[in-house]
Amino acid sequence: MTNQIKRFENKVALVTGGRSGIGRAISRRLRDEGATVITAQRGEDEEFESIGADFSNPNTPEQIIKEVIGRTGKLDVLINNAGMMQEAKIEEMSLEDWQRNLNLNLTAPFLLIRAALPYLRKTCGSIVNTGSVEGLGANPGHAAYCASKAGLHGLTRSVAVDHGDEGIRCNAVAPGWIDTDLNLDMIENIADAETFRRDIARIHPVGRTGSPEEVAALVAFLAAGEAGFITGQVYTVDGGRMTKLSFP
Repeated sequence: MTNQIKRFENKVALVTGGRSGIGRAISRRLRDEGATVITAQRGEDEEFESIGADFSNPNTPEQIIKEVIGRTGKLDVLINNAGMMQEAKIEEMSLEDWQRNLNLNLTAPFLLIRAALPYLRKTCGSIVNTGSVEGLGANPGHAAYCASKAGLHGLTRSVAVDHGDEGIRCNAVAPGWIDTDLNLDMIENIADAETFRRDIARIHPVGRTGSPEEVAALVAFLAAGEAGFITGQVYTVDGGRMTKLSFP
């Protein structure tokens, strides 16, 4: 980061799924702006203080919040970023897989927010959820992912409405195609990777795909005090993809 803005000095931020991809970029951005960052996900985080988390266990979210408070004494920013995507049409998806997707993408954020609210009230804290353009539209075979992200967008609005008078703000970002390591590796395994890269760039009015750092920049703004009059919003970060009509 080239600028020296320190919007999160003396603040504590929890980032789920903060070890890779968009979550890693968010964690770094918040740290660079002064925050004490704790990440939560499966396994250890070699860059940040972290908490091992199995979000399939409904007791995990409350345990994570208690651990953060035990270590730091407070919580100012909650970033619900952990998520998964499983490709399957409805008839191909078992109930167990459906529930697994919803548990990680929607129920875990709900439980984390519920457990964090008493502490966010004390700090007039901020919540930012990582939704998706697939909470607004749909790609083929993504029924569970689309449903869970649309639900997360709705949860964002509800939290903002119910807890705004307590000083708590809640917003979401809806990223489109972002060049995470996972996506880049997927492209490299395609037979004609060069053609795919060209075609995916063409569907974006800006002529390219996005970076995790571009999502992180918006997340940091929404979490910061200067966004104090913004809540209950879902911000699309997709290079104009959802705005562009297909041709012909």
